[in-house]
Amino acid sequence: MGRADRQIALRAATEADVPFLLELRQLTMTAHQIASGVLPSKEERLRRVRVRFECADIVNLDGRAIGLLKVARDGSDWELIQVQVHPDYQGQGIGRSLVESVISQARAAGAALQLSVLRANPARGLYERLGFVVVSEKAHAFVMRLAP
Repeated sequence: MGRADRQIALRAATEADVPFLLELRQLTMTAHQIASGVLPSKEERLRRVRVRFECADIVNLDGRAIGLLKVARDGSDWELIQVQVHPDYQGQGIGRSLVESVISQARAAGAALQLSVLRANPARGLYERLGFVVVSEKAHAFVMRLAP
């Protein structure tokens, strides 16, 4: 099946997805966390999976779970909480497409969009190319914002 034939869809995460989300977080974030000075643990992974779980969508490619998109759409200040794509599917434009879609939705709603990215996460470059700017720094991360 060629790239053009692929179908990406989102569905609301459920409790049954928690094991997948824990594994996904370990696979996608551990190296960035360590490089940013954060010590990952099972407890941290579960805490991050649970944060705003009601906003979590599973990213499916041709019916198979390959990622997570978690966006809090609160009034005029939205937060892109998590975007994770399984390493087997990274580098194919899926993450970029997901973020671009959220940007379009935020603009249509007249909302600003904010995110936090670990210092050592190369995704910062993508966010900058899409118009996000660093507005503050934390010990291990940059806070970035895209005006409405």
